[in-house]
Amino acid sequence: MFKRWLTALTLLTTSTIFAQSIRPPATPLVTVDPYTSVWSFGDQLAGSVTKHWTGKPHPMDGLIRVDGKAYRFMGAAAAEMKTILPTAKQEAYTAKFTTTKPDPKWWFKDGYNISTWKQGPAPFGTHERNDAMLQGGTEFPQELWYRREFNLTNIDFEKPVLNIFHDDDVQVFINGVPAFDCAPCFTGDYEFKPISPAAAKALKKGKNTLAAYVKNGAGPGYIDIGLADEIAPKGADVVALAKQTGFEMTATQSIYNFEAGPVQLQVRFVAPLIMKDMNLLSRPVNYVVYEVKSTDGKQHDVSILNAVSGLWATNDASQSVVGKEANQDGLTTLSLANSVQNLLAKKGDDVRIDWGQAYLAAPQGTVKGSAIGLSTDIIKEFASKGSLSVDQAGAAPADTKSIGLILNAGKVGSESKSLHALLAYDDGYSVQYFGQNLRPWWNREGNKTIAGELKGAENDFAKILQTCEETDKTIYDDAFKAGGKQYAELCVLAYRQAISAHKLVADPTGTPLFFSKENFSNGSIGTVDITYPSAPLFLLYNPTLLKGMMEPIFYYSESGKWTKPFAAHDVGTYPLANGQTYGEDMPVEEAGNMLILTYAITKAEGNTDFAKKHWKTLSVWANYLKKEGFDPANQLCTDDFAGHLARNTNLSIKAIMGLASYAKLAEQLGDSKEATEVNALTKDFAQKWMQMAADGDHYALTFDKKGTWSQKYNLVWDKLLGLNVFPETVARKEIAYYLTKQQPFGLPLDSRKTYSKSDWIVWTATLAEKFEDFQSIIQPIYKYANGTTDRIPLSDWHETTNGKSVGFRARSVVGGYWMKVLGERWK
Repeated sequence: MFKRWLTALTLLTTSTIFAQSIRPPATPLVTVDPYTSVWSFGDQLAGSVTKHWTGKPHPMDGLIRVDGKAYRFMGAAAAEMKTILPTAKQEAYTAKFTTTKPDPKWWFKDGYNISTWKQGPAPFGTHERNDAMLQGGTEFPQELWYRREFNLTNIDFEKPVLNIFHDDDVQVFINGVPAFDCAPCFTGDYEFKPISPAAAKALKKGKNTLAAYVKNGAGPGYIDIGLADEIAPKGADVVALAKQTGFEMTATQSIYNFEAGPVQLQVRFVAPLIMKDMNLLSRPVNYVVYEVKSTDGKQHDVSILNAVSGLWATNDASQSVVGKEANQDGLTTLSLANSVQNLLAKKGDDVRIDWGQAYLAAPQGTVKGSAIGLSTDIIKEFASKGSLSVDQAGAAPADTKSIGLILNAGKVGSESKSLHALLAYDDGYSVQYFGQNLRPWWNREGNKTIAGELKGAENDFAKILQTCEETDKTIYDDAFKAGGKQYAELCVLAYRQAISAHKLVADPTGTPLFFSKENFSNGSIGTVDITYPSAPLFLLYNPTLLKGMMEPIFYYSESGKWTKPFAAHDVGTYPLANGQTYGEDMPVEEAGNMLILTYAITKAEGNTDFAKKHWKTLSVWANYLKKEGFDPANQLCTDDFAGHLARNTNLSIKAIMGLASYAKLAEQLGDSKEATEVNALTKDFAQKWMQMAADGDHYALTFDKKGTWSQKYNLVWDKLLGLNVFPETVARKEIAYYLTKQQPFGLPLDSRKTYSKSDWIVWTATLAEKFEDFQSIIQPIYKYANGTTDRIPLSDWHETTNGKSVGFRARSVVGGYWMKVLGERWK
């Protein structure tokens, strides 16, 4: 029996005792890759349905039965969503609309004259639409106002909510009363959103009016709205809640404590994302570990139900799943799979996997019962009888069918007993790479099975948990020593998110490829300016993974498929890596990123092998930067959400850092002539930069706009890589200025807006010479992460005045939080 490896909910480090105080915006529970990713969106594990990072329900239910009484500790009982007013996805409808701005005070009110408005079918969207948006309907260019009339014969609703898909900003009114307002923000699919109490009261028998305004900022635009009644479980369907008494999060684990009557329960979600072990990193298996003990000195009969929904194996609830059960290798294993297996057929951002199989397993000796069937039946039978007899393996809607296991602890006294379950997903093939389907790294040769991986995960259980303990200690210790307690907790918060936003596969030659998904942005795969900010974490703990992010971009150019003299932005839309799909290039951005990171890998590995392999391509990109990099044209940079910007001084720094990195590589590869020439060029560029960007006590946002400013986060490489292009006074002056511009929740990105990117703030803070200045810049980010009202996987793009997410979530770029650790390591 595995013995307790933490004597208390603390991690003893060489420098301090880890005592977490940060409250995650959302807590990772199961983190394998961008598809198998389940989170708790709040403080209480049983406070809401567990969800995929996109926000779609991915239910996982947990109940404990003590002496015949059941308590729920994980996942909320799912409410019934009864349609009041259908969306266009549910039922066709038409509405009145205009794209000409109406009277802002009256357009949404009864009696307003809309006789000149047009009539059109829903949904309403721009010509460009993503895969989640319905095609057809009515097109609009950028802004739309629409009104929809509907009749109600009954208004006895329990909790009316919107069923809405809006991209981007939206305002909704019901009978002239404000119901919902969100800006800047968007959804990636249909979501249920609460409406104001006043709007709920405004619903009436007879004719009602729903009015909405939508403004598209960038990319596809879309609006479709319906209404639903959220009906909570009642009577015998209600199970008492276990009392949550504690929570802690480490790099690889999320740990909850509960009281269930006279029994104490601890639940640990363990994701073995160990970067030094790529086979383990790739193995698609997580653990849920349960420990129970009596708190009253008596013995109690204890069993635990762990259930997983069919939604884990589908993109949405309209798809059906089938189930299977097997007993082999000492495990009871249940699985669910989409009835229709369309391998790698669906691409996009707000998309979940709908091929392969989801698995729930446990050692046979601890399994008291198992079931495949209606989620509600499984929970009811366990709660009332402590058994499972449901056996409905045939096809059923994904949101109704679950698999469940009862883990039996038997008689539990004051000595702790441990049980565990294994959660896994077998996708078969993970990514399509220029027309060829690639298997996951763990099965790269096609000779492994998921049954074998589950057996291995069970056999290695104790060893893996020990490795996770060691990793947790290393991650916290390294960050604590570099930046203090708050900084360390930010790094812990970001660890699983940064890694699991990738998929590790092997290319046809066996080379590891580590594909990122640009989560909650545009769904791009292998995006260079996602790789760039995430790089510090991987440079520290396994540069091979960073090379695996960059190899597809090199191949794209070296194969002749990409012929432009700078690096591509991406290689497709996840999971199809068949060539760039982003609509616009970022020439200086991506060329600079690739040059900088190649030299950073050389420094991390202590050899030039990677650079030598790709030297011809690197030279092409460097030649482009020599001509176009110093004073960039009107183009996008990685901060593309802020729009186009010409003569961008921070982008100019990136070009200079890229060329300086290239010069270092040329020198190490024996091309002294090229090194000398490029070094001279970068020194000249730096002098010109300081003159042209000078703006009194700081440096400007662009070369031609004084009275502006921006974070010069790209300058951090001058210090870390020992490039020594700019005098130290540049960073010193900027830091002093930044300290005067801080907002309650962080340093704004630049003078155009008050929003910011937390990864860039950490890079900027790393420029600080004084530790107290570093902490002054970090503390507001900590305040944001700890206090944001958006209960979603950590967003890297937030408003510094109020701590609200502007966009993005669950992205790998938070790997950039390790920049300070990298800086200390490379001193």
